[in-house]
Amino acid sequence: MQEPAWTSCFSRCLLLLLIAAPASFFTPTGGELRPCQKKDFYFQYTECDSTGSRWRVAIPLDPGSCSDLPPPTRGTDCSFSCQAGMFLEMSTQQCTPCAAGSYSLGSGLRFDQWDAIPVGFTNLASFLDLGPNGEDVQSCNSSSWTPQGMYLESNRDECTVSLVYVVHLEKQGSVSFTYQYPDNNILFEFYVQNEQCQEMAQADDQKWIRVTSNGDWETHTVSLKSGTNILYWRTTGILVGGKMVKPVLLRNIQIEGVAYTSECFPCRPGWFSSMPGSSSCQPCPSNTYSVKGSSSCTPCPEHLYSLEGWAECKVRPPCSESDYFQIHTACDGEGKTQVLYRWVEPKICVENITGAAELPATGQREPCPPCNPGYYNSNDSTCSPCPPGTHSDGTYACAKCPAGTEPVLGYEYKWWNVLPANMKTSCLNVGNSKCDDMNGWEVAGDHIRSGAGSSDNNYLILSLHVPGFKVPASLSGMTGGEFGRISFVFETLCSADCELYFMMDVNTKSTTVVESWEGSKERQLFSHSMTRNASVTYTWAFQRTNHALDVRRYVGDVAKIYSVSVTNVVDGVASACRACALVPQNSHRAGSSCVPCPAGFYIDRNTNRCQECPPNTHLAGRHTYGEDACIACGPGSVSNKEHSRCFSDCSFTLTENNRTLTFDLSPMSDVVSLTVGPSFTSKGTKYLHLFNVSLCGHEGRRAAVCTDNVTDVSTKEDRGDMAQFVNSVDSFICQSTIIPTDGRGFRMVISSQSVSLADTFMGATVEAVLGGVSAEPGLFPDNSRNVPDINFFYRSTQVTASCDQGRSSVIIVRCNPEKSERGEISVPSSCPAGTCDGCTFHFLWESASACPRCTPDDYHRIEGACKGGIQETLFMWNEPKLCIKGVSLPPPSSSPCEVIALWLKMGLGGGAFVAVLLVSLTFYFWKKNKRLEYKYCRLVMSANKECELPAADSCGLTEGEEPDDDVVYAQKPSLLGKLRAIANKVH
Repeated sequence: MQEPAWTSCFSRCLLLLLIAAPASFFTPTGGELRPCQKKDFYFQYTECDSTGSRWRVAIPLDPGSCSDLPPPTRGTDCSFSCQAGMFLEMSTQQCTPCAAGSYSLGSGLRFDQWDAIPVGFTNLASFLDLGPNGEDVQSCNSSSWTPQGMYLESNRDECTVSLVYVVHLEKQGSVSFTYQYPDNNILFEFYVQNEQCQEMAQADDQKWIRVTSNGDWETHTVSLKSGTNILYWRTTGILVGGKMVKPVLLRNIQIEGVAYTSECFPCRPGWFSSMPGSSSCQPCPSNTYSVKGSSSCTPCPEHLYSLEGWAECKVRPPCSESDYFQIHTACDGEGKTQVLYRWVEPKICVENITGAAELPATGQREPCPPCNPGYYNSNDSTCSPCPPGTHSDGTYACAKCPAGTEPVLGYEYKWWNVLPANMKTSCLNVGNSKCDDMNGWEVAGDHIRSGAGSSDNNYLILSLHVPGFKVPASLSGMTGGEFGRISFVFETLCSADCELYFMMDVNTKSTTVVESWEGSKERQLFSHSMTRNASVTYTWAFQRTNHALDVRRYVGDVAKIYSVSVTNVVDGVASACRACALVPQNSHRAGSSCVPCPAGFYIDRNTNRCQECPPNTHLAGRHTYGEDACIACGPGSVSNKEHSRCFSDCSFTLTENNRTLTFDLSPMSDVVSLTVGPSFTSKGTKYLHLFNVSLCGHEGRRAAVCTDNVTDVSTKEDRGDMAQFVNSVDSFICQSTIIPTDGRGFRMVISSQSVSLADTFMGATVEAVLGGVSAEPGLFPDNSRNVPDINFFYRSTQVTASCDQGRSSVIIVRCNPEKSERGEISVPSSCPAGTCDGCTFHFLWESASACPRCTPDDYHRIEGACKGGIQETLFMWNEPKLCIKGVSLPPPSSSPCEVIALWLKMGLGGGAFVAVLLVSLTFYFWKKNKRLEYKYCRLVMSANKECELPAADSCGLTEGEEPDDDVVYAQKPSLLGKLRAIANKVH
């Protein structure tokens, strides 16, 4: 059973306090003991009392080995402390200078030697995983902060590891430390607790450590109160996606406020202090070394070498091809250059032994490569920028732009004979930052490549400064929010875990990683859009391995950049001219002056005048010349007034089977959130994928926002201008990785790795494919209703390391009357992260609002019976009802009606006639039957005359009826004959 959290915290605090507390001792009594000498004891102060006083007492090194310890004497005041470089000599209770080879902070502690975890520091790894049978699996036992000589390195896994130090301050003080924190996939926090395990009140920017640039060291300082302070440096990895995280590095921990120090700290090996009373030590220069507590450095023997701060010398290896590099000389007056070779500095190899490589001879003089576009070859054979208003492709002299055109300003570098003036290169060593005098990158003719560095884990830095952007007149108002774009072609050749970073620093406030590539990558193009008009520094950083290595084992692993292009730069040069619009004919300005076209206008090829784009077209952004610059909007979309973008107004019309269906999707226009998961990493960290979706945006402006809160710990002045730009993503669809508070014991919900999945709306259609993007309807259940799905297509043009065409997204909008108007959104069950390939994301949005608007074809009429002379008419929806809003059902109606209808009357009349006719025929045939019966009897009687039988008295005649012997019908009498017979009878 898990123990309560407060019990665990209290036990941990008690353990730490016991570690930090001075050891108690007991002196046995009895027996004759020798008198104690100075070497048998040491002095220590007692705890301060309520008046701020304390006593100095003698503590034997071996209790019970001697007697007659010096009696306790009153000590210095509790607030007493020595200056830096001094220590309190306890026998005299006076401040004394530290000897050479040692140092003191006076009232502080410093930890700058990390060959091992210093005494007093404790590693606490937490969060055990449960095995399949519920048992505790100690998966974090091996996770800890690891000493690497010059610094401490945090764990790289998902375990939460705290580096803990307990210190007792007699007065208010502070703690400061230097750190590297380049990867926000690790949570790095620093907090302080008191002896009751209560966390001290800290602002977020004090507790959550700020992310640094790759290779940069920053210092963090926090104030401490008097009394016991428990210091925690806590890290937790977020290993979502399987990418290895970069560890936090920690060095130079300094604590102020300990009131006094009774001894000086010896300089660590490889460092020295030459003067007494030093407050710090200095590293030994290259090719020297020192042992612990040295006051000077010893030179290495001739066949050995050392780097700065080394504690020993190593054997110089034979020189190899990795120990030198080539450079190109600047073009001379004849336009010639040649290749030179230089040893990597500091040179550590030996070239005059068997098997050693020699420095290659200088190459032949060769013609210089062309100047970069926008530059020309001046008289001194150097490349100079073209004057304003002119252009050159680098091979000819600068020429003025013709009338009706303007220069295309920017940077374009594709020849690397010398490093451009606005680019800088440097080297940053992870441990001591002492490779600054080495070039991080070297020019190599048609490319620039990473340099050797002093060790494999150096950061090799190449930076390009852009002072700002200026959209040209021909593109004014038509860039779609893009002020400039940087594009570069690169490749990496690696045998280890190398990584190339591309970063940007906006307004010198915060550096953020735009993209990174691990391992070998084929030659490829990467492009990034700048959506703000600001000063920016683009930086490439290449690291051969992120493991601590002091050797150049992988010096053959290189990164190459072949070309770099930046558009719309304020002080850029022009490689070409672009057509621009001339002033109107009725203007007083010169006819050849370029003017910006109004928003939504293109430049007519024939007149070079501004013409408005046709309806429902938009300008491409970087092309405005000719009517073909106006690109038709995709299906189901319209353009805004400025023709800068196409968007969906959340309505859709479809004509099908001679019937027009109209859809009103406005109830689905608000941003919705979808959380999928949970998923678990290899060590059990629970994480979720959060999608924020804006189906229509706001007239084409992206409305969904995803924010990273891991790095949101910058200072207030940074947050005001930069947080929205650096820590958030706005899009039609964006994704964040969410780690809940129960995911690994985090004390806050973590949102990180925010990316845009849909920057541009392509169109909406019932077709399954648009612009090369497929809706993949088979990923979702079949649509069983007779209303077609509407597919909304989006694209994000920002390419990534795995998606060279950028990401794309499809939202299938489906009619479902059982859902609400806002509806529900889901991802494919077979691809629970929303994507099956990592580049195309699929969503199904079922909603009643996705049903078409109702029309008269969606209901039918029912007429009731006529009751009381009134007939009612009702209207009913066709079932199942697959429409919403639109026309309403007509109200029930009533109309007068006759009780017996005309057809009923006609039926009754006809029936009566038939009945009378039947009765008449029945009587007629009855009468005729009687006559036939009479005649039959007469015939029988006549036939029986010869017989003796008596004759019948009568033959069926009724009383008073005369026998009619005269009338014999040979044939059936006609109606006229019957009338005659009746007449004769009457007579």
